Amino acid sequence: MWDNPRLLNAAAGFLVGITALAAAAVGVHWLGRSALFPVRVVEVRTPLERASREALQAVLVREASSNFFAARIDAIRVAAEQVPWVRRASVRRVWPDRLEVTIEEHVAFARWGAEALVNSHGERFAAASDAELPLFIGPPGTEGEMARRFRRFSELLEPLGSPLERVVLSARHGWQLRLASGLQITLGRDVDLADERLARFVEAYGRNAGAAVVDLRYPNGFAVRTRG
Repeated sequence: MWDNPRLLNAAAGFLVGITALAAAAVGVHWLGRSALFPVRVVEVRTPLERASREALQAVLVREASSNFFAARIDAIRVAAEQVPWVRRASVRRVWPDRLEVTIEEHVAFARWGAEALVNSHGERFAAASDAELPLFIGPPGTEGEMARRFRRFSELLEPLGSPLERVVLSARHGWQLRLASGLQITLGRDVDLADERLARFVEAYGRNAGAAVVDLRYPNGFAVRTRG
């Protein structure tokens, strides 16, 4: 080997490469632990309407109290998303000492029973609101379906001039609606035909202005119970 220049050059190159990798690893470790690169600023770049800026800032400062290079971006993001009304967060480093945070807030679309809210994406989240919102009651996991159906039902019921205020989906997937006027509508489980039946009822509702309860589970018509 010692009289083979090619092998000697290859061995030397290998040793140089190993030394460089080791030096780089030591350098990265030093950067991650050095007090010379602290995070000095954590800035929330998004105007907040519902999430508490103070609560969010406290969480971010706690999670980001480390070296600029060692700051755990994913952990900071997850912590920010635990703050009420925060749907999503993104975090990025800005040299030399700043972390910038962008927030997407939940937009309340409906109430989920008495325990939570549903956002405009059909996702349930824990928060409180004093806004006037429709009420959803249904099995866990059906929030998205109920939000989609609410939009469609509201569109079909718009000619009646009374907003849809409650949607109930039973454990057997039977649908019930209630309007702000007090009108209650039973659609049943055949949701594929619900739109057609609901449209037919709205068209004929002028002849049933005193209706209080409507059952649309009939294939060729509907049953009406009047007030009083």
